[in-house]
Amino acid sequence: MPTNTTLRLFLLLLFLSAAAAALAPSHIQRRNLVRRHLQSLSSFFPTPSPSPSPSPSPSPSPLPIYSTTTSSTSHIFHATDFGADPTGSTDSTAALSHALSAASSSSHLSLMPSIPNFGGAELHLDGGNYLISSPIFLPSSGAGNLKIHSGSLLASNTFPPDRYLIELNGSTSSTFSFEYITLAGLMLDSNFRGGGVAVVDSLRVIIDGCYIVHFTTDGVLIRNGHENLIRNCYIGQHITAGSDPGERKFTGTAIQLNGNDNAVTDVVIFSAAVGILVAGEANILTGVHCYNKAAAFGGTGIYVKLPGLTQTRIVNCYLDFTGIVVEDPVQLLISGSFFLGDANVAFKSVNGVIKDVNVVDNLFSGRNRGAHNVWLDESSGKFETVDQVVVNRNAVMRMLPRSTVARGTVEGNGTMWTVDFSAILLFPNRIDQVQYSLVAANGFPGHALRSVEGNRVVIVSDTVVNATVHVEVGQAVGP
Repeated sequence: MPTNTTLRLFLLLLFLSAAAAALAPSHIQRRNLVRRHLQSLSSFFPTPSPSPSPSPSPSPSPLPIYSTTTSSTSHIFHATDFGADPTGSTDSTAALSHALSAASSSSHLSLMPSIPNFGGAELHLDGGNYLISSPIFLPSSGAGNLKIHSGSLLASNTFPPDRYLIELNGSTSSTFSFEYITLAGLMLDSNFRGGGVAVVDSLRVIIDGCYIVHFTTDGVLIRNGHENLIRNCYIGQHITAGSDPGERKFTGTAIQLNGNDNAVTDVVIFSAAVGILVAGEANILTGVHCYNKAAAFGGTGIYVKLPGLTQTRIVNCYLDFTGIVVEDPVQLLISGSFFLGDANVAFKSVNGVIKDVNVVDNLFSGRNRGAHNVWLDESSGKFETVDQVVVNRNAVMRMLPRSTVARGTVEGNGTMWTVDFSAILLFPNRIDQVQYSLVAANGFPGHALRSVEGNRVVIVSDTVVNATVHVEVGQAVGP
């Protein structure tokens, strides 16, 4: 049996078809006729009682909505929640200190002995600019697994000139006071009063993606640290992109490494008297671009100041018009780097020791002004202890090349052949190894090495002969 609804629809369609066929003087009359028939049909059929609605199926639970405010259990602490002024109009030192104290609240966990583990707590600076009149520092009792990020700190005009914007400086009896502290995405403006970051007695601190400027002492100081990383940072005393009219007056040191086993990776140093000062063993610098202050103005890109126990690796760096100075180098590698604008490597004698040194596979591009790619600074005394020094396979353009390995060829008719290596060998009057061959046009003359005095190799024969002599020499070749 058809339902009432189906029957209604059928009769309605039948009626509309009949109405359309009916003649009417106008479309208005046809519309009125249809309306009357619909009214009669609705009165003929009783209105059916509503059928019961099916039980609704359970709806899925709504997705959780996360609050943008810090919950009581969150370990992310926002500087503005503690009253810090993100506009930089008022002093935020106290507010930031309170926020940092909250982030470094007590913990029953630990990393190294006496270093509490704060579980990855964060002090979020919310992209603000904060004016501070004294350093922001972590608890002197020690801290670990903590992050400060995403904002800017500016020293006020009353900031103490001998301090740093952020200080990790503990007072524990342990070797290290801080471990796994991360400073990321920060702009640190010292306002020409003091330094940027001081990391003292700290282990595995990460300074990542920071922009550090306007320091007068150090952009970053690592003292007695171990396994700290400085990476992806831009550091300069003055904000410039080169050819600065005030370059001669640049002062300060961008990075000072006074500790062991630290790494500086992918860092640009664009203004300072010294780019990186290395005063600790077993550090590595890689991907560093120094154009901090030209050597012609008294600047140094990388200064390794650790006479007698250098243990430093400088790899894949770019020394841009500013060079490398190393005091009494012992165990030093400089490789795969680019030196532009007469930038070079200088070995400075302090106690006259140079050992286990490799300067290989670098590019040097000069300005045709007579500069050497590698040279000896013996103003304070000669290098007396020289062993296993290799300066070789460097590509040198528009500079005077120096090397500890050299080759030469001479031709002539006579009994003596001289090959002069004094212009290319690094150490004066020192040839430790000679290999040569004499190729005579005819006959088999007797021949021998007579002298290497003054870095000039002299080969003699026992009879006059037309010959070509090939010579290869080495300095400080070691065992």
